[in-house]
Amino acid sequence: MIQDIEPHQLINPYDHDYEHDVRNDDVIFIFDNKRVLVKEHTDHLIFPVKKELKEKHDYIFLFKIDDIRCYLIRDNEEIEGYVFKDVWSLRTDDKHSASFLYALVTAYQLANWYDNNQYCGRCGDKMIRVKEERALSCPSCGHRVYPRIVPAVIVGIIDGDRICITRYAQGYGHNALVAGFVEIGETIEQTVEREVMEEVGLKVKNIRYYKSQPWGFVDDLLLGFYCDVDGDNTIHMDRNELKIAHFVRREDIVLQPDHLSLTNEMMQRFKEGKTC
Repeated sequence: MIQDIEPHQLINPYDHDYEHDVRNDDVIFIFDNKRVLVKEHTDHLIFPVKKELKEKHDYIFLFKIDDIRCYLIRDNEEIEGYVFKDVWSLRTDDKHSASFLYALVTAYQLANWYDNNQYCGRCGDKMIRVKEERALSCPSCGHRVYPRIVPAVIVGIIDGDRICITRYAQGYGHNALVAGFVEIGETIEQTVEREVMEEVGLKVKNIRYYKSQPWGFVDDLLLGFYCDVDGDNTIHMDRNELKIAHFVRREDIVLQPDHLSLTNEMMQRFKEGKTC
């Protein structure tokens, strides 16, 4: 999955002091809406480093990949050899790019958070970064905000040796599982039951947790579950959400074209005769 970058490690505690000590070889992420400044090499992604920047910038420390510090700047600078590419278009499970693809997606999540919280949601004053933690604070009313993380479920619905495979009505075009966001006042298990009923009209039982995944493309923390059909296995598909929903035998499952997502791992696990 996208976060599986061993032996490398993403180290995410915020350290304000690093913003006063940006080193020449530290990585700099520069975004333009949904695009990032990057150089595509034959076997890996290359992002600008501080010594390649000619202008003076306000550097926001993001995290480290091993000992490499990664920063964000919120203004653009053209750098020879680099071009802006759509973040989603760089999705690849190439092993050479794994650690910096994960860094890119996490940086993209944080960049969106900084951009979307420039002004206080209570009084409208300009927000400022605080030194002691990764947070933004309003100097007028004291309102403080933290990075946005959205919990969502991925659900493998099992009926004997079959699993419910879906495809979204819009967006991502490959095979997937039932998925949805947690609503206010719900337990995660209640979210599983509700999303399954809403999307495919099934009752489920034996809900069991498998694994989680950060998915910074859309601020999600994905929580994977398997469950069993309870009673009638007739699918009643929500055509606003899905264009395909049917039970598929494990040997007939067609996986996604890369191995980045929790969804794909759960489908592959069932295909191999495993669940949790």
